[in-house]
Amino acid sequence: MSTQRRPAFERMEASLLACPTCNRAVKVRKRLLLILPEGDYFEYVCPTCGATCGTTVEKDDPAARRPT
Repeated sequence: MSTQRRPAFERMEASLLACPTCNRAVKVRKRLLLILPEGDYFEYVCPTCGATCGTTVEKDDPAARRPT
């Protein structure tokens, strides 16, 4: 019997990332940069110096979209 395992989580959020300018782990802010056809493009920003600590693209879920 073959059953497919479901992932333990849908999406993981970064809360602490290493800041390249401050040289320490900081609690980052998530900022939306672009809305792309393949998903939303976010960057994680250091609240102390404003440097970009990382980026991510969150894939769109067509079922979650509401018609306008």
